[in-house]
Amino acid sequence: MIWIWIGFLALILLFLALDLGVFHRKAHVVSVREALTWSVVWAALGLSFGAFVYFGYERHWMGLGLLSPAQQAEAAALPEAGRSAVFVDRWAVSADNPHGLLDGTAALTKYVTGYLVEKSLAVDNIFVIALIFAYLAVPPLYQHRVLFWGILGALAMRGAMIAAGAELIQNYSWIIYVFGAFLILTGVKMLLITENKNPGDSWVVKAAKRLWPVTDKYHGEHFFVRAGSAWSHEAATPGAPVERDEAVERMERVRRGALMMTPLFLALVLVEFTDLIFAVDSIPAVFAITTDPFLVFTSNAFAILGLRSLYFALAGLMDKFHYLKVSLAVLLAVVGAKMMAHKQLKAALGDDVHFYLLGVTVLILGAGVVASLVSNRRAARAGEPPGGKDAGAKPEQPVAGPAA
Repeated sequence: MIWIWIGFLALILLFLALDLGVFHRKAHVVSVREALTWSVVWAALGLSFGAFVYFGYERHWMGLGLLSPAQQAEAAALPEAGRSAVFVDRWAVSADNPHGLLDGTAALTKYVTGYLVEKSLAVDNIFVIALIFAYLAVPPLYQHRVLFWGILGALAMRGAMIAAGAELIQNYSWIIYVFGAFLILTGVKMLLITENKNPGDSWVVKAAKRLWPVTDKYHGEHFFVRAGSAWSHEAATPGAPVERDEAVERMERVRRGALMMTPLFLALVLVEFTDLIFAVDSIPAVFAITTDPFLVFTSNAFAILGLRSLYFALAGLMDKFHYLKVSLAVLLAVVGAKMMAHKQLKAALGDDVHFYLLGVTVLILGAGVVASLVSNRRAARAGEPPGGKDAGAKPEQPVAGPAA
């Protein structure tokens, strides 16, 4: 089983190396057309991996879909009612199924459902990233660079969280109900509470500025510069005039050569922190679909890999899908309810419960998109902005810029 994990991680690193080292070697502004093309490519790769999932679990390559001997013995020793969710998820150990078998069809359905849930929840993440970039006035030329390194860190963080979550579910079966209740509350909060997020008010920004000196201006694509170095006097973008940076000048007088953080790194820190917050919601949501760590991580990884291109494709269109947030809130509540009532649902619907969840997921997300499009058409006929009269009114924005 360890070789499956090593192979998958190597595949992800290969994709990232090709992305940064070949396809996006030179910094450039990503057009909507390019972003849409890459969104299709990443989605195709993610869904194509489903073929590996199907055959891998159907034929149990390197133990995929099987409980380990220790888990089999532990599950067999438990009464049926006392088996933890991880054994229920893998078809439960019984006289007819002593190995805790998860077949190809079930694994593929769970993988695709997890991928769709994670991808849809990433849409809300995109809106917050757009706010961060606007607040810090991140040059469009370098936004892809921030997202690339942000996603690399996000994969590492999510891997650690998935490992911890799987271990908790394995050892404490009741935690599944805690996750379910948390998802329902998150869905209700998303539906009822509208937050006016201002990245500048984040304690992360304030802490970063206290712990490390920050330049006032951008200096090329650098995350860090040394006060007084050539980099610290580099223009924000190629061909632009060099602007005076008072923070660098002050540091040169006090401690020449000191390492300073640029606003580009501050944007990266905020993107990482934002993903951590969203992962707290999205990872339990995928655990509601399957507790198999390999399926949880792979569906998360492929959904996250396409986040950069999805951002450039959708960042300017977020206001046109205002009902999508409602559908995401409903979806979180539904998967939370499924998590809390998994035994009752399996008793009522049988082993095909995962097919029903996939159908419900597609239906809820589709309803949000269709409702948004219909509402936009009605608003256009009435001469109103997308979403109605009040949709065009935007909350007061802080002055763009990273000044301390």
